[in-house]
Amino acid sequence: MAFVPDTALPVRLRPSPCHNERRSNAPVDMVILHYTGMKTGEAALARLTDPASEVSAHYVVDEDGTITQCVPEARRAWHAGASFWKGERDVNSRSIGIEIVNPGHDLGYPPFPDAQIEAVIALLKDVCGRRGVAPERILGHSDVAPARKIDPGEKFPWNRLAAAGVGHFVPPVPASGGRYMQRGDEGRPVEALQSLLALYGYDVGVTGVYDQGTFDAVTAFQRHSRTEKIDGIADMSTIATLHALLSALPGLT
Repeated sequence: MAFVPDTALPVRLRPSPCHNERRSNAPVDMVILHYTGMKTGEAALARLTDPASEVSAHYVVDEDGTITQCVPEARRAWHAGASFWKGERDVNSRSIGIEIVNPGHDLGYPPFPDAQIEAVIALLKDVCGRRGVAPERILGHSDVAPARKIDPGEKFPWNRLAAAGVGHFVPPVPASGGRYMQRGDEGRPVEALQSLLALYGYDVGVTGVYDQGTFDAVTAFQRHSRTEKIDGIADMSTIATLHALLSALPGLT
């Protein structure tokens, strides 16, 4: 299927057949960032355009900064899978998916090159500017599917995105010991933690029990916002960083 690029940025077109109609009248108001998790960008593009794979993304950003569009933004690309954010379970219908070429944790997980990050920033500025996507709704795959996914991972420079005006980020509070919560704990402090995670957007039940879902959400939060230590334990640093992020959200101050 041929189509016209949605962005004015220089892009290649490599159409994927893996898309369908968006399933609601709600606006497209999220961007989900992924890494490809494959040896090469070409291997990733081959999979994202293979009808048998049943996966796709709107854009792919290579290590050298080359941007390829595979699915028109008006269509629902198949990138997020089973996912959730702030009550929305069909994240694919509400989002633009961007795959960032990186072999991922299973294949060495190298740093993201500067040219690639600059291209991601340019693309995000374009997409979010056109669609009015709020900074806090630029998310990682691990945020919307914390039990299944860990990409784009702890090496992804969310701070650089925020410094360029895209994405929601505050300097994380350094880890310094102190009280903490972990799997198996119960009580009102756990309930309060779950409430904060749910308020931010994670799929967490407010039960007062530090269960696997809470552990997964805390781990995902750390991987995105407090990368110094990723262990699923809600220490004072994790909780303080979560408070700071919530305090920086419009309408919650």
